[in-house]
Amino acid sequence: MEKLPKIGIPVIIVLILLVILLAKSAVTIDSGEAGVLFKTFGEGVVVDEPPMGEGFHIVAPWNKVFVYEVRQQELFEKMKVLSSNGLEIQIDASAWYEPIYKDLGNLHQSLGKDYLQRVIQPAIRSAARSVVGRYTPEQLYSSKRDAIQDEIFAETKTILEKQFVQLNEVLVRDVTLPNTIKEAIERKLRQEQESLEYEFRLVTAAKEAEKVIIEAEGKAESNRILSASLTDKILQDKGIDATIKLSESPNTKVIVIGSGDSGMPLILGNN
Repeated sequence: MEKLPKIGIPVIIVLILLVILLAKSAVTIDSGEAGVLFKTFGEGVVVDEPPMGEGFHIVAPWNKVFVYEVRQQELFEKMKVLSSNGLEIQIDASAWYEPIYKDLGNLHQSLGKDYLQRVIQPAIRSAARSVVGRYTPEQLYSSKRDAIQDEIFAETKTILEKQFVQLNEVLVRDVTLPNTIKEAIERKLRQEQESLEYEFRLVTAAKEAEKVIIEAEGKAESNRILSASLTDKILQDKGIDATIKLSESPNTKVIVIGSGDSGMPLILGNN
């Protein structure tokens, strides 16, 4: 009986040590995450093997596992940059990014878990300053928002090309100009629109006038041709035809043949 406590104490100590060892060796990686293994007594960060995937893992207790989110993530940035003429413009932009899965070990070794602040944010800010500096406030306010969005994305992606991160998209959500500049641009755009409308009315009026002139010229030419073709003989024939039609009318009348100045019939009578 006296030996039992002496045997039990070491067993309890061993069990406790096993529990501690198991706790330090067990690693669970959640959905959308991956692990980078650091071998304390080996080569350090493991870069020549795939990252540890989701699920339960057992590692040596003296090693470490650094867990990274590998889903697509979003960075929202408010940046103040200068336009081509030196005016301060505020850009609200979002960037969609994610670490390159197969290069997660390299990312951890070269940049660490704060890679967002170390490379992505500076890259986007640098690209935004470079791109916006090529345009005037008028261009940024009206027609060039899609263009600067595409250019910021392209320049940022180039900067991040060898940084073990993947840039998926850059979205320019808003471009804010100083109120005085914004009002001046809106005033200018209204004046340009009114000028275009006035010019359109002038062109329309000119075309209508041209149409009337053409129609008048056509009618005058038609009358000239008709007048040139009407001889006395033709007029007499037409008069005779008209007289015959009138004589056939049931109305009471008297027809005197050959009494007119030109020998045309005279028609006398009551309706």
